[in-house]
Amino acid sequence: MSSSSAPPVIFDSRRRTARLVRSEPAVHAADFLHLRAAENAVHSLEALVREWPEATDLSAHPGPFARTLADSRAAARVGPVKTVADPVRRAGPGQAPLDLPDQSQDLVVSLMSLHWANDLPGALAQIRRALKPDGLFIGTLLGAGTLKELRAVLTEAELEARGGAQARVSPFADGFDGAALLQRAGFALPVADVDRLTVRYPDLFALVRDLRAMGETNALAGPIRPLTRGIVGRAAQLYTDRYGDADGRIPATFEIVHLAGWAPHESQQKPLPRGSAKMRLADALGVTEHTGED
Repeated sequence: MSSSSAPPVIFDSRRRTARLVRSEPAVHAADFLHLRAAENAVHSLEALVREWPEATDLSAHPGPFARTLADSRAAARVGPVKTVADPVRRAGPGQAPLDLPDQSQDLVVSLMSLHWANDLPGALAQIRRALKPDGLFIGTLLGAGTLKELRAVLTEAELEARGGAQARVSPFADGFDGAALLQRAGFALPVADVDRLTVRYPDLFALVRDLRAMGETNALAGPIRPLTRGIVGRAAQLYTDRYGDADGRIPATFEIVHLAGWAPHESQQKPLPRGSAKMRLADALGVTEHTGED
């Protein structure tokens, strides 16, 4: 592929890998988003009466899916599930080629990783090629509304101090584009659903500790100018002033985009007309939607 047609480099894969490695000892204390994504994926599998003998989990942190699946009604019908143990590989599909032969998998799961892909359509296309005909992909990624409050206060605080601001929070995909992205990658019967939740923290520093434990801190490409204590303190003050509750706690918005799509097969129903692939994932797979606040 020529450089002119290559996707832009948004994320630094080495930086992303370093964030994952650093998060390993602490992720169990802050894996609530991963558990939520895993529960939704497993509920989807429980609703489908079929077997998945060849299955691979491409999640950055595969533990939550493995534990949730083991306690589910679907456990006897899936796997054994292969995982990609090397943190470099787990930096996300789209950072490196998948080490999966074409048409080799009945099921591919990728939870909370794809929002780090430099080439999201290309990553989805790789996954689709790895599926056997009528194989299933289930994935989740963070959506555009994620950390909107943190993005706003960091930008304002840095603008006040420096007269300019650097991006500190990743650009996330719009959840409403999910089905279209799957269609573009060649999936049949694509569906997408958006799960929004608000988590309340004592302060900005507690939120950042959770993000570090998840491995979800800044991995954008290019030089990163460190934030001063003054800028961080000002951002914390702005967060409390603009968004804080009466008791001083601050909200953090997270948006999880759930995706599902099938590798094409002649036995499948005909796809809906172009532009109508907006069925809720919960309806398409018979899953109870998870909403509300934690």
